[in-house]
Amino acid sequence: MIAFSPPPASPSPDGTTRPEELRHFAAQAKDWWVSGGGYDVLHAINPLRLSYIREQLCQHFGLDTAAAQPLMGLTVLDVGCGGGLIAEPLSRLGAAVTAVDAEPATVTVAVAHAAEQGLSIDYRCSAVEDLPTDSPFDAIIALEIIEHVANPALFVAELAKRLKPGGLVIISTLNRTTRSYLLGVVAAERVLRWVQVGTHRWSQFVKPSELAAAARNVGLTMDQLTGLTLNPLSRTWSLGQDVAVNYLAVLR
Repeated sequence: MIAFSPPPASPSPDGTTRPEELRHFAAQAKDWWVSGGGYDVLHAINPLRLSYIREQLCQHFGLDTAAAQPLMGLTVLDVGCGGGLIAEPLSRLGAAVTAVDAEPATVTVAVAHAAEQGLSIDYRCSAVEDLPTDSPFDAIIALEIIEHVANPALFVAELAKRLKPGGLVIISTLNRTTRSYLLGVVAAERVLRWVQVGTHRWSQFVKPSELAAAARNVGLTMDQLTGLTLNPLSRTWSLGQDVAVNYLAVLR
């Protein structure tokens, strides 16, 4: 059964959500599962991200990567889940997935798509700080969301409050560099039109050092940093050491 909790009455002024960001993504809610609808880049990198997450979770928790559902028995929180691009495959891999997003129309789309696929995902329309802390999760996934929140340090702190001792947090985001501005904003939005203009604000991009500091302040350690890069000739994505634009971070 798919659960869908109603949103809080309004975003907290001291919370993590930005009203302007919610309005931006509300306008694109219908496009999450539409080819050419504005989320094609996320669909393109999704297999690579999923493979990375699966490997990290299996390694950390001592699970069998060759099993049909290697994440069986794990509770996973997907924060900023969007239309469910990561929540759905994690559910297929056996995890008990709770997926949250602060934008109601987006969650409605995610709920409908999961129902079509016959998947059981606990979807909630909520900011992370509004989630209860008495049922922590084995792992928390927050992909391409921290660059959209009002307070990244608070966001990391709220993630930590909902993580079991010995758990794992995986975050992906954009570094704040000259290259990330040229590729993540100018090229992606204004030249190639991969994403809608205004999707990213370079000033909100998060440097790995800033993320590591926020993690240390709440008892987490950045254990691994991996770059996600695009080969412009083959138009293929790969993981590596170049973190100047996109990167994934593992916090323990």
